[in-house]
Amino acid sequence: MGRNPKARYAADVAEFELIESIRARCTQTRDDVVLGIGDDAALLAVPAGTLLAVSTDTLVAGVHFMQDAAARDIGWKSLAVNLSDLAAMGAEPAWATLALTLPVADARWVNAFAEGFAALAIQHRVALVGGDTTQGPLSITVTVHGLLPERFALTRSGARAGDGVYVTGTLGDAAAGLRQMQSQPPGDSRLLERLQRPTPRVAQGLLLRGRATACIDISDGLAADLDHVCAASSVSAEIDADALPASPALLAACAAGTRRAFQLAGGDDYELCFTASDAGSGDLLDALARSGCAATRIGRIGTGGGVRLRDAAGNPVSLPRRGWEHFA
Repeated sequence: MGRNPKARYAADVAEFELIESIRARCTQTRDDVVLGIGDDAALLAVPAGTLLAVSTDTLVAGVHFMQDAAARDIGWKSLAVNLSDLAAMGAEPAWATLALTLPVADARWVNAFAEGFAALAIQHRVALVGGDTTQGPLSITVTVHGLLPERFALTRSGARAGDGVYVTGTLGDAAAGLRQMQSQPPGDSRLLERLQRPTPRVAQGLLLRGRATACIDISDGLAADLDHVCAASSVSAEIDADALPASPALLAACAAGTRRAFQLAGGDDYELCFTASDAGSGDLLDALARSGCAATRIGRIGTGGGVRLRDAAGNPVSLPRRGWEHFA
């Protein structure tokens, strides 16, 4: 992690102390890290015949998390949302960099943040290899790097007419958790957990290699994200809104109409939406179930363009909005 000479902390030494605090807690190591934190750049060994997948996400206080959110949860989520992107590409996580912008040099907050970040990094053998610290409004930018064999990358552009459309896990919990967080008293802890500590479906992304025809992670809402797949693949998708998988917590918390809106447009689920041909789909679904995260068929790919939403009776389903847009 480099030192930013423009940063102004309470004492000049504070920035180095913060960097050392993060390094001390993010101790995951890998043999392919030739040189990590401490120099002007990291040196990383990419095996021959391997593609390098790279993704960056920024989380901003008041936009992606509450101003008073727990630092450990922010640390976890800042890495989780990036690992979800790697999962959608079928990549195995390897390395990460972290750019941390802080209003003040709060060592206690940084320690808790690093503990949350490291807890997830250890689960997925992610080595923190560099980054930056600076002063300003609270925001976190993480870049992750993943590895995958050539010709096995999942993309948004491979869906074909006749493919089934599937999602992993359940949808709508994070949006319901956000709604409950904004109410008093707070609601079901299971929904809040899905919002604050999402589970990136890395293992499931690896199982989709060579089996799924297209894939995307659900960050902005199913309808909006699936529309990206349709645009990239020059196809359409017809979705049965009544087939969307829901958790027991969501079923207990929401009426049917609200639940459907959360599932289709709520966002922050970080599940995978993928397409696959009918041939071999049974074996794929069995493999996903054995991995600990089942997948559900929710529709079919057709010709044309766009996403059409229908209920079980075939009636069109409309939404006031189709997902999150930063500049809407």
